[in-house]
Amino acid sequence: MSAGSPTASVTSTPLPEVFRRIGPQMVALDRFMQEQVTSFEPEIRSMAAYCLESSGKRLRPTLVFISGWRGEGVVNDALVRASGVVEMVHLATLVHDDIMDRADLRRNRHTAAREFGPDAAVLLGDALFSQALHVASQFPTTEVCRVVSESTRKVCSGEIMQTLHRRDLTVSREDYWRMIDLKTAELFRVACFLGARLSGFSPEFVQAANDFGRHLGIAYQIYDDLVDFLGEEKSIGKTLGTDLASGKLTLPLMLLLERLSAPERAGLIEALRGGKPLPLTASVERMRALGIADGVALAVDEELARARAVLAPHAALDPVPLMLQLAEMLKSQLSGLYSGAAKP
Repeated sequence: MSAGSPTASVTSTPLPEVFRRIGPQMVALDRFMQEQVTSFEPEIRSMAAYCLESSGKRLRPTLVFISGWRGEGVVNDALVRASGVVEMVHLATLVHDDIMDRADLRRNRHTAAREFGPDAAVLLGDALFSQALHVASQFPTTEVCRVVSESTRKVCSGEIMQTLHRRDLTVSREDYWRMIDLKTAELFRVACFLGARLSGFSPEFVQAANDFGRHLGIAYQIYDDLVDFLGEEKSIGKTLGTDLASGKLTLPLMLLLERLSAPERAGLIEALRGGKPLPLTASVERMRALGIADGVALAVDEELARARAVLAPHAALDPVPLMLQLAEMLKSQLSGLYSGAAKP
């Protein structure tokens, strides 16, 4: 999903209605995030503000709000704070990701690493993690802090796994799914869990929301891995091509390696191992010609089908239509990217 406001990239469909409906919640979240800046030491407040006040997709807060949906205009302070916690954890991971990927652009502006330098940025990411857990610890129940801290550890574990497996051509599909389950789907999962849990829904629906978030998160990361090849930096708003440059074996790359001719495959393997550069455009052209998007679209569709299935027994509950709309939005954006990939 594109950078900027969530509605910006889907104006061709009625699906942004879900974002209009959580408008009051997002206003409250903006206010909450601005308040967090004052919690940081004066010497680094401008740096914290640079991260916390950036305009992004805020998918994870959206998941908190729609999983805990109790009706139009109902702004639950607990959900606002929980969404802020989840978003701060996410922002911290982005700061660290951009350092490791040597990315210069995020949300159409310089990354924290480019703006402040990698040494300061890694510590800034740590400070964001710490503030998120500090806010989580202030809930009247220890459950919020427990699940958020566990999720933070899992996200970091997934990133560590991916880092250790850079340029490793033995990574299997199972390894890939495990890594994206941890590094991306985990925060989607905990966002949905917290939304449903803090809004007082039944344990059965809380579990369904939890599982929905996990499947949606896996689908989103697979889609995002395709964006790294087939998206356009100007419209996406971040540095692309980092997966190939850093040797991450994602699903699109796996499919590409399977379908290339032997000489092309050897060249790509050499590039992934750091032997010689391979222009991203060359890979994009071959991915389009070989229909790589077909395989990626199938994997995304399967995860979205699982996400819809876990909500089916709870169709009468208020959050479910909004959650399904968000899943459909991802499918719509995949179709748009897929259509672009099919062009000669």
